[in-house]
Amino acid sequence: MNATYQRRKLAATLLGYAAMVCVLIIVGVPLFWIVITSFKARPDIYTAPAVYWPHSWHPENYREATTTLPFWQFLRNSLIVTAIVSAVKFVLGIISAYGLVFLRFPGKNLVFLVIIAALMVPNQITVISNYAIVAQLGWRNTFLGIIVPLCGVAFGTFLMRNHFLSLPAEVIEAARMDGAGWWSLLTRVVLPMSGPTMVAFAVVTLVNEWNEYLWPFLMADDSRVATLPVGLTLLQNTENPSVTNWGPVMAGTLLTMVPILLVFLVLQRHMIKGLTSGAIKG
Repeated sequence: MNATYQRRKLAATLLGYAAMVCVLIIVGVPLFWIVITSFKARPDIYTAPAVYWPHSWHPENYREATTTLPFWQFLRNSLIVTAIVSAVKFVLGIISAYGLVFLRFPGKNLVFLVIIAALMVPNQITVISNYAIVAQLGWRNTFLGIIVPLCGVAFGTFLMRNHFLSLPAEVIEAARMDGAGWWSLLTRVVLPMSGPTMVAFAVVTLVNEWNEYLWPFLMADDSRVATLPVGLTLLQNTENPSVTNWGPVMAGTLLTMVPILLVFLVLQRHMIKGLTSGAIKG
């Protein structure tokens, strides 16, 4: 029986390593291709069979990516949109989740069901109605037109609500017996016990908003409000679209990835802990 257990354990270990290798290949090969292509000259890109290592390194792609179009203005726009949308989502997610857990009001369960339903609806379905509303308000090609429709917070409310439900009930009741109002309960009791989950919520929101493409693309007519993902599309189409110079495009892609990748690497431990702590409770 011990031999059977050891064989099963070995098989499970080998299967786990095989799965990790598959994931590494699926994720790592495209990243490797982006990095290598960002240093290739055009002849090394448009060649068959594919060249996996440049014959000559061409770092000028990075200069071209940042000078052909107003790259730094796109970066500024992305920082503005990501910071504002993430901050609004973060605050609304925490306050709405707090209300659903700790406050009593009629229709609370119905409100939560509506939030769950919103999670099931892809963002693309609401694009046409949002576009019509924003256009009627005269917000096209403005930061306001980009930011406001992106501030829905169903995921954050769901995540924070489930975490708040996992907090020790005796601690909450003790704070209430001591006379803590809703603001004191939130800021002095609930939030101090919710650090990892708040970090997870913040990181997921930052990544999603930084990579948001469709809505800013529809709203931005020029570089004044266009974000980095939109700028990459413009960079791709600066020459004949059928013969795109992928070297500068990949260089711009890598530069776009670096800021949010650094944020994720710094906060990944807290993020994983937050997503697995009370995220499936309730």
